[in-house]
Amino acid sequence: MTTEAPGAPRRSDVTRAAILEAARERFAADGYERATIRAIARDAGIDPSMVMRYYGNKEGLFAAASEFDLRLPELGALPVRHAGAALVTHFLDRWEQDEVLTALLRAAVTNEVAAERARAIFRDQLGPVALALCPDPAEAPRRAALIASQIVGMAMARYVLRFPPAVEMTHDEVVGWLAPTVQ
Repeated sequence: MTTEAPGAPRRSDVTRAAILEAARERFAADGYERATIRAIARDAGIDPSMVMRYYGNKEGLFAAASEFDLRLPELGALPVRHAGAALVTHFLDRWEQDEVLTALLRAAVTNEVAAERARAIFRDQLGPVALALCPDPAEAPRRAALIASQIVGMAMARYVLRFPPAVEMTHDEVVGWLAPTVQ
């Protein structure tokens, strides 16, 4: 009988973490449609049956791998006139630091499971920020959608389609152009 050291991660936790890391990388590199359970299992160094055991199917794995906390900044302490710049800066930083968000965007365009995941992130994370900042609570959902259209549009142009003018702009230039619109 083997015993694990107190406080040491359980083997199943390590396996799950390896699967999720491999899935995030594979979904980011190949997109949802082309990523396979076999390739993800190979990347994680495990048998494909383990992926199925923990996540059930590709959709379940994608849902787990695309759990994403936007870690939106607390905007209440900022003067309202700086909220647009703070949001654009934050989103650019997130897009540039984590390929999971790019993978989710790519997949959401063609896959309903991914699209629903993106809608949930929008509803649960961006919606409350818009509600807190919007002078008329009834307008908050529309304003959140408009903010998302600007941020997601730039992300698509810069990180997915890689349009040269969007890619060539500096971080500060993107903020300078988008912040007034998001504001």
